[in-house]
Amino acid sequence: MQTAQTTVDPSEVAKFEAMAAEWWDPKGKFKPLHLMNPCRLDYITRQIAGEFGRDLTQPDPFKGLRLLDIGCGGGLLSEPMARLGATVVGADAAAGNIPVAQVHAQQSGLEIEYRNITAEEMAAAGEQFDVVLNMEVVEHVADPLAYLTACHNLLKPGGLMICSTINRNAKSFAVAIVGAEYVMRWLPKGTHEWNKFITPDELFGLISNAGLEPVDRKGFVFNPISWQWSISDRDLSVNYVTASTKAQA
Repeated sequence: MQTAQTTVDPSEVAKFEAMAAEWWDPKGKFKPLHLMNPCRLDYITRQIAGEFGRDLTQPDPFKGLRLLDIGCGGGLLSEPMARLGATVVGADAAAGNIPVAQVHAQQSGLEIEYRNITAEEMAAAGEQFDVVLNMEVVEHVADPLAYLTACHNLLKPGGLMICSTINRNAKSFAVAIVGAEYVMRWLPKGTHEWNKFITPDELFGLISNAGLEPVDRKGFVFNPISWQWSISDRDLSVNYVTASTKAQA
C-alpha cells in the first residue's frame, strides 16, 4: 500500500486545534473569516457557475458537482456549497475541527462528509473532484508545491481550483499580522508567519508547476470604515484569490 507523503505542519495544525470550538462564533477568533465569507462566496460561486455553465438563480445550481473543501475548519464554506446542491467533502488535518463541523451541519440539516485527512492522503487514494476549494491553507503548509501538486491530482480533468492566501510585503505584515493579531486581536498572536506568505506571481508559478493553468486572480479588500470586504481587480496587496483549471484529458 502506498504511503502518502504529507505537507502538514504540526505546529500550524495545533494553532487551529486550539481554536476549533470557536468556528461558528461570529465575534470570536474567526471573526475575520465571518466578515470575509460573503466576499469569498461571491467569488467562488461566480467562478464555479462560469466554469461549469450553471445558473445561480436556479435551485441547486451546483447539483451533480463533487466538491472538496480542503482545510474546511468548522464548515464556513462547506455548508453554503452544500446548500447550493454540491456533493461536499470537507477535509481538515486538525482533528478537533471535524466534530465541530459535523455537529453544525447536522443542526443545519445538511449532508456533508467531513474527514480528518490530508490532501496528500486523498490524492494517494485516487479520489477526484470537480471543484477543490483551497482557501487560506497554502500559507500554512510545509511544502507549497507538493501540496498544490496533490490538489492538482485531486481534480478531475476539466476541474476547477479556487485558492486564496496572503501576499508577502510590508503592507501585509502591517495588516495581517500587526493589525489582525496585535491591534484588533482578531486572531491569536502567531497565527500567521509572514515569511510563509506568498506573492501572487509566486503562487501563479507554483500553480503552473503543479500542472494547473491559472485563469484568474483578484484581491479581497477590507474597508475599515464600512467594515466590509469587496473584490478588487487591482488591489492584491494583502488578501487575494486565484482560480485555476486542470486540462481536459
